Amino acid sequence: MTAPLSSRGADSDTTTEVLIAGGGPFGLMLALELGRRGVRCLLVEPKPGTAFNPQANATQARTMEHFRRHGFADAVRAQGLPPDHPTDIAYFTRYCGYELARLQLPTAAQASQTVKSMGGSWSAAELPHRVSQKFVEAILVEQARRLPSVTLMHGWTLDSFEDGGDGVQARIRSLDSGALRNVHAAYLVGADGARSLVRQRLGIAWGGATGFKRDFMGGKMFAVYLRAPGFYEAFPHARAWMYVSVNAQRRAFMASVDGRTEFAFHAAVHEGEDADAWTAEDARRIFAEAQGREIPIEVLSVLTWTAGHALVAERFQHGRVFIGGDAAHLFTPTGGLGYNTAVEDAVNLGWKLAHVLQGRAPAQLLASYETERRPLAQRNTGYARQFADSVGLFAATPELEAETPAGAAARTAASDYLNRHVRLEFNIPGVTFGGRYDGSPLIVPDGSTPPPDAANSYTPTACPGGRPPHAWLADGRSLYDSLHFEWTLLALGPQAPDTKPFAQAAQALGLDLRVVRHEAPELHALYEAPLALIRPDQIVAWRGHGAEEAAYVLKRASGRVPTDP
Repeated sequence: MTAPLSSRGADSDTTTEVLIAGGGPFGLMLALELGRRGVRCLLVEPKPGTAFNPQANATQARTMEHFRRHGFADAVRAQGLPPDHPTDIAYFTRYCGYELARLQLPTAAQASQTVKSMGGSWSAAELPHRVSQKFVEAILVEQARRLPSVTLMHGWTLDSFEDGGDGVQARIRSLDSGALRNVHAAYLVGADGARSLVRQRLGIAWGGATGFKRDFMGGKMFAVYLRAPGFYEAFPHARAWMYVSVNAQRRAFMASVDGRTEFAFHAAVHEGEDADAWTAEDARRIFAEAQGREIPIEVLSVLTWTAGHALVAERFQHGRVFIGGDAAHLFTPTGGLGYNTAVEDAVNLGWKLAHVLQGRAPAQLLASYETERRPLAQRNTGYARQFADSVGLFAATPELEAETPAGAAARTAASDYLNRHVRLEFNIPGVTFGGRYDGSPLIVPDGSTPPPDAANSYTPTACPGGRPPHAWLADGRSLYDSLHFEWTLLALGPQAPDTKPFAQAAQALGLDLRVVRHEAPELHALYEAPLALIRPDQIVAWRGHGAEEAAYVLKRASGRVPTDP
């Protein structure tokens, strides 16, 4: 592994292929995608280590499938809640008050078995996992440190950069000593969050909308990371993973971090309140409002953040510089889409940078990153806004807590509404699996039309441009486990056509392609064709009934076919 820059002389420079500014999920996942392919990359992150605060709390199924592709999905699923802890989402007037609604979901232990019997919308290699981002980041760092071509530098930040056309000259700074280092990179990627220095220096504006005002999930929010050893003793209902408090005094939600004593608590801040000045004592007061009684809590940290964003950067690339994750899109975190969208940004950009740097594709391939990912960011911020409106515009009246016939009627109505809402926001296979790259110059259309995009339902389809349909094989493996890390040509059915033209064309183009054969007629029927080309990011690039156009298909899928300016 390249020696850390902090161990070198003060006047030393370094050269790398990709400089990544930021070590959150997007930056770390990008380092993994590049490192697995032997690309030299340097990641700088201002924090001294991985996140202390829980941050995002839901890893969607598609993200888990990508973790499975890298071989550490089981390690992620082992983190967070104990294996037998419920992962339900439940709504209450207050935690010690009335229960209003609940979506029951499998425990981590159940998920690994349940997924093998699920079909239709939830035919998948992995189910979602309820785990705080702090645990995921630690695993991503551990995985990245195993890769010889990856160097991680915590406690360092990007200070300045200049795109010279044939490379990027950057300067990084130690937050501890103030020391500066020069970095010469082929490409720079801004993974530096919502206040991205990279995006600002490039002059890239936000598009979309912000400033949505709602009673809940619209405006300033107060976040508390806390320990409450006595919570479950005081809690009169069945355990859940997420606890949502719905009352006229204070709306809040809370996610269990470890299933024992630690919780991530977020409460709405009212007009006229100065939450930035709130102390640990205020945190105890606000928590008691959601709890419905006072219990001892240990406040680990407090901060404020703003809900009500649906913003997407106008550009994701400028020359040799790219942005992704929160630097490129800002969500209200309903549905947990921000972190998961960031992971897929990295998966998309990673193989493309590697192909260009290793001479497997021309530089024009990189333009497809923005072409493919920006519409997905717009789609996903739109879904998050829809979910935020659904829960945040619901009026929580004082009658919800009244022990009167009118109160009972109000709770019945709230129960009906919130039971519909919780399924709208948290049973989202369409959002999770249904993202598509229709219209991308890398996708070879076959004249078919994909099913409609819908949040709460997903129809598996091999129509080029989307996720490959999933199936469990006769030997118990996931079909995805048989896919190559790079390019895969699926040859399906007992009479699949000759695949030699693809193998020969891939060799001529320098593409790492593997032909994977499955004779089961069911897979041929599922894909509605005997051949399907799967990209390194597990997207169907083409499907067909013969290999006559193999050379053209591979050239187009790898960015070698010129596109209109």
